[in-house]
Amino acid sequence: MKFTCSQSDLNANLSLVSRAVPSRPTYPVLGNVLFVADTQGKRVSLTAFDSRLGIRTSFSAEVSEGGKLTLPAKILNDIVARLPEEEITLASEDEEEENPLAILTSSSGRFQIRGMSATEFPELPKVKKGEGIVLPVSALSDGLKGTLFAASTDETKQVLTGVHLAGSQDSLEFAATDGHRLAVVETLLENTEVGDRASDNFAVTIAARALRELERMLATAQATDCVALYVDESQTIFELGDRRLTSLKLEGAYPAYQQLIPRQFSRTVTVERKRLIGSLERVAVLADQKNNLVKFTIDRDRGQLSLSVESQDLGSAKESMSAEITGDSLEIAFNIKYLMDGLKALPSSDIQMQLNEGNQPVIVTPLGGLKMTYLVMPVQILR
Repeated sequence: MKFTCSQSDLNANLSLVSRAVPSRPTYPVLGNVLFVADTQGKRVSLTAFDSRLGIRTSFSAEVSEGGKLTLPAKILNDIVARLPEEEITLASEDEEEENPLAILTSSSGRFQIRGMSATEFPELPKVKKGEGIVLPVSALSDGLKGTLFAASTDETKQVLTGVHLAGSQDSLEFAATDGHRLAVVETLLENTEVGDRASDNFAVTIAARALRELERMLATAQATDCVALYVDESQTIFELGDRRLTSLKLEGAYPAYQQLIPRQFSRTVTVERKRLIGSLERVAVLADQKNNLVKFTIDRDRGQLSLSVESQDLGSAKESMSAEITGDSLEIAFNIKYLMDGLKALPSSDIQMQLNEGNQPVIVTPLGGLKMTYLVMPVQILR
């Protein structure tokens, strides 16, 4: 195998796939990246796989000799990232050996790296290509941005560590919850090509870790591009151009989250989103580090929303802002982080909080734009 490419191309693609390389691989070869050089297509593909998450990408290169081998991801990343922006050449011989030697050369030096035979590297999972749906990058990006932050980090509840996707002929719904908050985004699918499964409703829960990598892939795509999603009994595959991401489906029934969302409210508060975020960030400096609690005082008569925090060790803070309020006045408290995460994900300039009593779920929605629902549970105020 021998090819020449730019340092930036190799560095960008190597960085992308290396995120699927496990820090403690169960098999030594999984600590490597698979290189495949194609003389006919003049392309080099890179693949990494940790048995649950797999990423494959490719880029154009001057391929003088085809072939394949695997090289240690961390070592190669550390070298390539430090090379100057110029052409570099990667070559190897005796690729059938157990530990073939690769030589990386640039104007600044020459590096010899021991790899492993490509025959040891597992194939990425496959699904039947007929069972898929083509999704706009814009819809996927909006859905992931509005839900990923709410997925649980508690590995004991595996199904909650993912985002639930539910698709139909003309819409795609995203949902994530950790038991304290729930984020739901509905995006419309317009002018998309549809595969066999799209005529039926489908639902799948995908690990947040995999979807964060997908989000990074989408960041370099055009909003008008499309991603192909394939699903079977155990796997999900996303394809964006020459990039592929595979992930195991999370097992277990996802909670019936729509039943958790109240439909009637006795109070509403409408405020400017950035103003509320700014006030929260300022008062949070003096919040009690143990409970991270902020109290909202909703004053209907004065048309005012006040935020206050108090810490025995640090002090206290209070800010007020004008708000449109319907319903009776109320005091209610929230975990600052949970509330802030949702406010930052909402895409509009103004937001509406819908609520009933101080111990019942609160719904936050944007006024205009993306159809997003954020449910956050209040915290009990100790008198």
